[in-house]
Amino acid sequence: MGEFTRPKVPEGKTDYVTTTQKEIVPGQFHVGYTTTWKSFQKEVPYSTPKKP
Repeated sequence: MGEFTRPKVPEGKTDYVTTTQKEIVPGQFHVGYTTTWKSFQKEVPYSTPKKP
C-alpha cells in the first residue's frame, strides 16, 4: 500500500465565514477544517437616555 495523501482544498470565503483546511498530521484519520466567523452585530457604546 502506498502513502495516502489528501488533496489540498482551497480556502472557502463568504461574507461572514472563512473556512481553511488544517495541516495534515501523520497517523490521524481525519484532516479537519478551521472555521472563522465574522461578527453579525455591531457594538455601540452605551449612552444614557435623555431625561424627560
